[in-house]
Amino acid sequence: MNNEQKSMHTWHWQTWDNLPYLTCSLLKPWHHGFFTSAFSPRTPDQIVEALQPEANVYRVRQVHGNTVLTPSEIVGSVSQTETQTPEKPAADGIFTEHPQEAVWVCTADCTPVLIGDEQTGRVAAIHAGWRGTAARIVPNTIARFLETGSRLDNLRVAMGPAIAPEVYQVSETVAIEVGSSIISTDKTDTSESILAELQQLPHSPIFEDPHPGRVRLDVRRVNAIQLEQLGLQDEQVAIAPHCTYQQPEYFFSYRRTQQKKVQWSGIVSR
Repeated sequence: MNNEQKSMHTWHWQTWDNLPYLTCSLLKPWHHGFFTSAFSPRTPDQIVEALQPEANVYRVRQVHGNTVLTPSEIVGSVSQTETQTPEKPAADGIFTEHPQEAVWVCTADCTPVLIGDEQTGRVAAIHAGWRGTAARIVPNTIARFLETGSRLDNLRVAMGPAIAPEVYQVSETVAIEVGSSIISTDKTDTSESILAELQQLPHSPIFEDPHPGRVRLDVRRVNAIQLEQLGLQDEQVAIAPHCTYQQPEYFFSYRRTQQKKVQWSGIVSR
């Protein structure tokens, strides 16, 4: 998705309790929000008041993988003893089963992805960092929609604020691992040939960096290409024009501060 396509959908600043958060026109049928650092230290159990107070809240223990769970799978896998608080299951995506389920992910440079099915009302929330993107967590989530009767043309996908490629320097090794999720590596057996193929893609997610062995990476663009390869159209996908690293007034950025602070993104099923 290029810059012209980004403007196809509008993003709006909203406020709750005088605190700012973002919504996307593409997800208008659902209560949703990409919340800012101003909501810290509130948790989803509190932030859900801004969306749908009566909704049931679900979250997971994010581990930069590609596992996607449903609320019943989350509840069924929670383990606890009399002396311990429940430990959330490890996953990076949540896919709803019933109405009034609020699903949440937290990010601090990684991409928060919210998906809705206009026909069924089901939704998903995904934490897509470079590792999850390399492991194709968004296509994995789309597969769960399709397995339960969704059609591709009914899906709407919004990617929220994340670190932008102009400030996201990574090693060539990381870029190749992420980029290999969108190209065939059968005929490209060297790092140079894989990078060259990635750089030849339309609106390439790879940009040059002045440091040897380094490049700049557009993780959201890789996710957009994965969606294109599944068959989603440009008008079904929106990318927020916001960078967590470059907008400290609104967002936490781990790369900027090295602090483990996060903002939350959530959506409620219909």
